[in-house]
Amino acid sequence: MNQYEFIFLMSEEEDQKDLKELISSLSGKILDEKSHGLKNLAFEIKKHKAANLFEWIIQLNMDKISELKKKLGFNEKVIRYLILKLEAKSEKVKAETKKLK
Repeated sequence: MNQYEFIFLMSEEEDQKDLKELISSLSGKILDEKSHGLKNLAFEIKKHKAANLFEWIIQLNMDKISELKKKLGFNEKVIRYLILKLEAKSEKVKAETKKLK
């Protein structure tokens, strides 16, 4: 299973329950959740001037990503999304990150 950074905009904060169910239905896990709150958008997206910004780290099989993207495209509650694959960090990079904290 690969790890991905899943960043998305939603109109309602309560609607993220549906996304959690979607990820678990695809045999995935949510490893970390961050909510950045309500943000004003630079331009209207699907007639929204503001949206809630979320950032999750998820673990999912690579073959399930296309299915997740397809289902997100049909979900009207998700305004925009971005899925990035996280590369495995080397031990040296992990040690340097700990020193900086």
